[in-house]
Amino acid sequence: MMNPDFPSTASRRELLHFAGGLALAGLGLPGRVAAQSPAAAMTPALEAYRRFPRMVHDYYVAKVRTVEKRTSARKAALSTKAEAEAYVADVRERIAKAFAPMPSEKTPLNAKVTGILDRDGYTVEKVIFESRPKFHVTANLYLPKEHPGGKVPGVVGSCGHSDNGKCAAAYQSFAQGLARLGTACLIFDPIGQGERSQYVDPAGKLLIKGTTTEHNHAGNQMELVGEFLGSWRAWDGIRALDYLLTRPEIDPQHVGITGNSGGGTLTTWLIGLERRWTMGAPACFVTAWRRNLENELPQDNEQCPPRSLALGLDHDDYLAAMAPRPLIILAQEKDYFDARGAEESFARLRHLYGLLGAEDQVKLHIGPDPHGYSQPNREAMYRFFNSVTGASDAGSEPAIVIEEDADLQCTPSGQVVLDPGSRTVFAFTKAKAERLKAAREAAPLAGGELREAVANSLRLPERDPVAAPDYRILRPYGPKRGYPRSHWIHYAVASEPGIEAVCTVLFDESHVSRLPAAPEGGGKALLWIAEKSSDQELREDAFLKELVAAQDDATLIVACDVRGVGESLPVTAGNQPHSYYGADYFYAAYANMLARPYLGGKTHDVLRVIDLLISRGWTGLHLAAKGRATLPGGLAALLDERVKSVSLREPLESWHSLAVKEHYQWPLSHMVFGVLKTWDLPEVWNELKPRSV
Repeated sequence: MMNPDFPSTASRRELLHFAGGLALAGLGLPGRVAAQSPAAAMTPALEAYRRFPRMVHDYYVAKVRTVEKRTSARKAALSTKAEAEAYVADVRERIAKAFAPMPSEKTPLNAKVTGILDRDGYTVEKVIFESRPKFHVTANLYLPKEHPGGKVPGVVGSCGHSDNGKCAAAYQSFAQGLARLGTACLIFDPIGQGERSQYVDPAGKLLIKGTTTEHNHAGNQMELVGEFLGSWRAWDGIRALDYLLTRPEIDPQHVGITGNSGGGTLTTWLIGLERRWTMGAPACFVTAWRRNLENELPQDNEQCPPRSLALGLDHDDYLAAMAPRPLIILAQEKDYFDARGAEESFARLRHLYGLLGAEDQVKLHIGPDPHGYSQPNREAMYRFFNSVTGASDAGSEPAIVIEEDADLQCTPSGQVVLDPGSRTVFAFTKAKAERLKAAREAAPLAGGELREAVANSLRLPERDPVAAPDYRILRPYGPKRGYPRSHWIHYAVASEPGIEAVCTVLFDESHVSRLPAAPEGGGKALLWIAEKSSDQELREDAFLKELVAAQDDATLIVACDVRGVGESLPVTAGNQPHSYYGADYFYAAYANMLARPYLGGKTHDVLRVIDLLISRGWTGLHLAAKGRATLPGGLAALLDERVKSVSLREPLESWHSLAVKEHYQWPLSHMVFGVLKTWDLPEVWNELKPRSV
């Protein structure tokens, strides 16, 4: 599994997560890092009784295929230079929307050089600059000693997922290789890597281990206040270019960007966002959203731009923003980033570049290796950049000497957040959350305004509450389940095309027909929204047993598994669906890229079950839930006042409480991008108080 060309300090666990979606324990990222056994993460009940284990995956595959079909047809229909130019301008506008908000101004870099290494043919300067006030970036500037004509080309280097960031062997190698061949390279530590870990104790010990873990922990939380970690990382890259261009040794006519894996991601985003690049070389990232989804490949928060798919942006579109400037896509034959997607992206770009009269300016190189910036791909990058800049001919990589991490570090402690006055990502998120709370409290929402704001945030599918959904009758199966009543049956309720909410309905006698109608004049029904599994909770949950015991024999008992829960708990994207990198996160990330929050879909499932029950005369509807299920359950009850009473146990106090807590446990699937700009859960719980039991 390990690739010798991948950074040596990247942990094996992280590689496995990134390649196969395997996951650590916990619903979020509370700072615990010990892996949990599969048995602890998933009970036999959840394992054995899933009838729809690929439903959610197939639903999102269909959505993404539809987007790709539409956008590919638009690109293929471009037929003139003017149309190609208009497309490039349009794609730049869409990228800006996907990455909003970005800072409105560039603050002082306050750059300083903390040390210089004198090496054969080049020097390495240890640089610290501020991409935002008191938000420090640690970087190494590899600078050739000879400056023909007084200036040399410059490249910003972006690191992939390596614990030691810029010090990783593969990343030292390409930076050093560029310098030895006559091109300066400023390579910087990403957020959460190298000297920029965001969660450390006063002694410098990491509180969250694993770069993907830290990225998701910071990134998921940021989405509540309407920020995207990828935008923060891109801003670091833009300010790195700003610093590079302050150096008198750099030729501003030749500035490029390259990076591998997570650094290939950032290279792709920076090509889409920044107009000053004159050449680009993303490595081991570019493929297609559809390929990643179909191949069940989870990616970090910063690799999944909210709204990207809704705006019709695929990987090639971010690169199209650079057209017709020189670009090479670097892929690997044995990579988990599907090389077929790289070929598809290249074909679309070649068509666009051809219309712009620059077909020879876009290249594709597929190396023979597994994932990583291996020497053949580095050499392809050198040749391409040097063909553009006229720097030293690069037939092969010069001899590389790997430095010790400590020699390249810019800080005495090895962590820049320990410097006096330095701020973390979390500090910025918390401060924005506090500002948004003050604004909300100045103009609180209630009643119809609150319901409208909730519906707008959740982006619910179209629904006619009067039109009852269709449903399938799934025959009883298996041994006696130990439910509160002796008989039971499943009804698979059609929520939207491709999605069914599975309801377990209890009876005191055998029943194999359609959902029974209520007595004339209406009947009472208890609707339980499952947190993990209706099957498990009907047998084991004390709160649910209390609720059922309090009902009379005429009350209809219904337990509902919304999408991704219980009967439709995915078996995709790893074997621990509720872990930080598992299926629950995976589909939440794609839902955000489609601008259709996963929580909105879950809430819609509840609403459609309510529609069905009301249509059958069960008008005395009592909705109950606990834990994570209180969000889709409570939001559905808010939006549909036909729910007469509500029982919610252990609800989340507020999303604000997550945004201001450095270590939290709630998952991305139960967060909504930018929700704290307009409303929060206390307003919902307050609105439901008159109906609360």
